[in-house]
Amino acid sequence: MDWVKIIHLLCVMGWMTSVFAVPRALIYWKREYAASGEFGPTGDLTVRLYRFSAGLAVIGVITGLWLAWSVWDFAPWTHLKLALVALLAVHYAWTGRLVMRARRGEFRESDLFLRIFNEISVIATIAILWVVVVKPF
Repeated sequence: MDWVKIIHLLCVMGWMTSVFAVPRALIYWKREYAASGEFGPTGDLTVRLYRFSAGLAVIGVITGLWLAWSVWDFAPWTHLKLALVALLAVHYAWTGRLVMRARRGEFRESDLFLRIFNEISVIATIAILWVVVVKPF
């Protein structure tokens, strides 16, 4: 099972790169778009990063469920972890919606909103890590 844990950790790390970076990249993309009026390199990088990490997220969730079932027998703490991961996945899907709107040149959210939105994922990640390390129940 160690190889499943390794795959899980690698995929989660890759997914988290996007979870943390894409909302921040949207701020820079918004500024670039305002200056040039066109889809530039920042937008291209943001879209590519989001798409690439979506596959990693799927693999991370599948291997996480596998570990929860086969290694931890769905211990009570795994239910909390999965619920927190589900919330983070909702955040990620919302980020995808923002990216798709940005591709159309629609930047409705303020820089402040995007910064706060970005920090929500950090708080969720800290909560997930706490549950995994402490295993509170």
